[in-house]
Amino acid sequence: MKATFDLITQPWIPCIRNDGTAVELGLRDVIAEAHTLAGIHDESPPVVVSLHRLLLALLHRVYGPESVKDWRELWQAGQFDPGPLDAYFVRWRHRFDLFDAQRPFYQTPDDRVQPKSVSILLPELASGNNATLFSHTTDDMHIVLTPAQAARTLIAALSFGSAGLSGLPQKFTDCTCTRGIIFLAEGATLLETLLLNLPAPSFLPQFGDGSDAPAWEMENAYTPEREIPHGYLDYLTWQNRRILFLPEETPAGPVAARVTVAPGLRMDPDAATTDPMKLYRLDKKRGRLVLRFDQERAVWRDSSSLFRLRSGDVAAPILFHWLQELTERGIIERRHAVRFAALGMAADQAKVNFYRAEHLPLPVSYLTDESLVDLLARSLNAAEQAALALRHATEQLAALILAPDAGPNSRPDRNTIVMLRSHLGAERRYWSQLELPFSRTLVAIPEKMEEAVFEWFDLLRKTAWSAFEDAITALGDNPRAYKAAVRARSLLNVRLAKALYTQEKI
Repeated sequence: MKATFDLITQPWIPCIRNDGTAVELGLRDVIAEAHTLAGIHDESPPVVVSLHRLLLALLHRVYGPESVKDWRELWQAGQFDPGPLDAYFVRWRHRFDLFDAQRPFYQTPDDRVQPKSVSILLPELASGNNATLFSHTTDDMHIVLTPAQAARTLIAALSFGSAGLSGLPQKFTDCTCTRGIIFLAEGATLLETLLLNLPAPSFLPQFGDGSDAPAWEMENAYTPEREIPHGYLDYLTWQNRRILFLPEETPAGPVAARVTVAPGLRMDPDAATTDPMKLYRLDKKRGRLVLRFDQERAVWRDSSSLFRLRSGDVAAPILFHWLQELTERGIIERRHAVRFAALGMAADQAKVNFYRAEHLPLPVSYLTDESLVDLLARSLNAAEQAALALRHATEQLAALILAPDAGPNSRPDRNTIVMLRSHLGAERRYWSQLELPFSRTLVAIPEKMEEAVFEWFDLLRKTAWSAFEDAITALGDNPRAYKAAVRARSLLNVRLAKALYTQEKI
């Protein structure tokens, strides 16, 4: 019996219903029931991103929308009409079988490469020369994926695969989502989330020759060989890898244990830096530089850049321009509950350093009122200045602990001071304690304006002092620590007062 797994009807997309229960659904039901779902939920941010992009490509193909008017009708309907969806799946059902012998979904063979363990598609597992800190798997272990796991792994690999050697003359290149943060707007239900990220064509980047189609509709997604996508649907379903699962039959059904992987399409660098879900900084010499995750810096610290829709230095994600249009037309009320998610991973060459998912409220009034963005930027700048004051004070504290009697010309080694300052962790405590209060401030600024900003400034003072006192406590109760603390407190008092006073007077 041949292996089969119908992605249209078989459950494989992990979701949370509005009542909080977890469920897995096929493509048909996840769209038809989107109004009853709170959202897609998976522990892997790349899987969450990849599932959204797959569903968006499908929705663009089935429902459009071709204009803002069309979008308004979808929004007001309150659910997706299953009629067009079912008609589409009747036509293309043969292209949505994960293990189809002729056209397995999102897959193609390449006889030049030998089968390997499916762990090669799971960067969080140790395999080959991909060592990870917490994984104890080896290439000899028989890792198997259920069809649902294999489907999720497949689409994530085609969105987040990293550049590197392939064993062939052609190297692997980065997939469309590998570098940079993916931003998604989030509504109260999956229906709202999908629609908020479904702009009309006039808002989307224009590619290719107009013969646009998702990969599963193409007779051969790899021909003609090209570096420019045919259009946005080709971009969302770009086949950067040639992947083929070799399913095995078990008493419980088919599983995927072996896979072949080879390089696929290579995207033109200019096309690769027009992703509508990313934020780019515009550099005169280096062009469009994508905003990436930083292990030491949460995304909320750069959130004002997301709302600078008229800036000449920043290209905000297109979805924010789309939300601005919907808000200005009155289609979305300014008080409508919208959030945004920042999702993705940080990678060094082919090594994945970490995955991350951040979620923040998005008062849409920021998108139509530049003065609110100015207040937000001022609040964030004050936080940075307070952090700098805390750093200087903690650095002096570390220097005095290491050499209490040192003069200006006999300070301890700079690297030693920095290591002790980092060990004390004052800045880490400071930023971690601000994350939740910032969400409240983000919502409060459009409502309370200057009052919310000054409340934030007061919180910055308290948080900086709290983090600093925790660092002093960590030094223990001894005369050297006491003397160092007295002098360092004085410096923090002066620096903090200067930093925040300057921001308060702007």
